[in-house]
Amino acid sequence: MGEALTDGQRERLEQLGIVPLAPVSAYSGKVLNEVRMNVLTRAFVCGLGQMSACDDRGVETPDSSFRRRLLIQSLTVLAADAQSQVAWLDRHGVVTDEIALDFDHAFGMVEALVEAGHLGGGVLPDLREIDAVLSAMSGAQNADRWARDALSVDQGWSQARRLARRVLVAELGEWQQPLPEISVIR
Repeated sequence: MGEALTDGQRERLEQLGIVPLAPVSAYSGKVLNEVRMNVLTRAFVCGLGQMSACDDRGVETPDSSFRRRLLIQSLTVLAADAQSQVAWLDRHGVVTDEIALDFDHAFGMVEALVEAGHLGGGVLPDLREIDAVLSAMSGAQNADRWARDALSVDQGWSQARRLARRVLVAELGEWQQPLPEISVIR
């Protein structure tokens, strides 16, 4: 059986409108992605300060169009040229790994998007390759690959950018899209 939540962890989850019925480690990755998406959806729809008062009958599970939009937005940032990526990071006050984290969150939903008919199955190999490239860049031994300068010179970033562009062209007909605005919760 999984490890029990601390009082602080339970309190934080309850503040977000989540009451776990079992230890967190008992949930599968898919369930945890659903929980994360529920929290994000409620935050976007209801506003952070009003989540507990929000009538969430319509936002319990984000629909496929919302999930698709998150994937497209993460690919849009990943596909942008390095100079645009750096400007986006600066504008939102986030670090380089946010680009990969946003993709990682969205990537966890691609199978469901394909099953629902909201994403072409032909893009799955490219999405999986992006995930593999970014994963291979992880770890303390690769810290230099996550510097802002690396966005313009690192082969991994170039490969991920090329693949993201290919997915966007397949799904939207073109890869250049306006970079998304995000709200950073600190």
